[in-house]
Amino acid sequence: MAESTQGRYVEPGQEFNRDTNYIEDRITRDGRDGWPVEAGRYRLVAARACPWANRSIIVRRLLGLEDAISLGLPGPTHDKDSWTFDLDEGGVDPVLGIERLQQAFFARFPDYPRGITVPAIVDVPSGKVVTNNYPQITLDFSTEWTEFHRDGAPDLYPEHLRAEIDDVAEKIFHDVNNGVYKAGFAGSQRAYERAYDTLFTRLDWLEERLAGQRYLVGDTITEADVRLFTTLARFDAVYHGHFKCNRNKLSEMPVLWAYARDLFQTPGFGDTIDFDQIKKHYYIVHSDINPTGIVPKGPSDTGWLTPHGREALGGRPFGDGTPPQPPRAGEEVPPLRD
Repeated sequence: MAESTQGRYVEPGQEFNRDTNYIEDRITRDGRDGWPVEAGRYRLVAARACPWANRSIIVRRLLGLEDAISLGLPGPTHDKDSWTFDLDEGGVDPVLGIERLQQAFFARFPDYPRGITVPAIVDVPSGKVVTNNYPQITLDFSTEWTEFHRDGAPDLYPEHLRAEIDDVAEKIFHDVNNGVYKAGFAGSQRAYERAYDTLFTRLDWLEERLAGQRYLVGDTITEADVRLFTTLARFDAVYHGHFKCNRNKLSEMPVLWAYARDLFQTPGFGDTIDFDQIKKHYYIVHSDINPTGIVPKGPSDTGWLTPHGREALGGRPFGDGTPPQPPRAGEEVPPLRD
């Protein structure tokens, strides 16, 4: 089976393989790929339901890039062809004037052969997609868009820690971020159990690593924490049941659960999470796994607001910087539900 918008492909009896071929153009200060950094020119299209897109929403918030890069929010579900703007009036993105993200891809590549993925950055004047290379998008927000960072923006990718951040992030990608998908979309019992074992071995490693330090690398929030958080935020709501990652819940791993709550309660993280959209996406779109389309009512969300005690480990969430301001009008998420 294949699902183009998710960039996933698996045959019965085989392991899940993610298509990691993305549009590699970058938006840089020197404009070497033809896309110079320019406030107001680009629109980030990022569905709240998607963990890969959620990263870019968080980094945009933390760095204060809201005035420089606008945000388009597709709905939580999509068809086999494209993410759609069904949350907007008339089902049309108010800035790009399109109903489907696919239109921006086809505006640049009429025969674009790959999945229509989020996050994607679109050049507003031309209506053409610039890039959907999600790992590079957040790094470039940190390193190429510094002119437009808010006062007090944190350094999420400090130069002296980049090698360690990259190493930790790579492990997390293969075993956790993508690991839950390897389990959920496994084409055989053997492939599933291998992915399951790898996932929980890495989660145990993270549990041990974070027992004595507040953040993954150094004493401040970095890109590595952003990348882990979006998977942890979806774990109990989706991955534990829907993807059969059920050795235990996140809420049954005391260190990781406290770490995840610490980040959730940090401005810029929890205020980007919409659990209703997350559940609708996975349980409705993945009809091969959940053919009834029934979306679970639970679990309760309010546990995310309980005390975590991680302050005792020290650390400075924003380093020498400050928290971001509350989300701007139109970018808020609904309150948590019991």
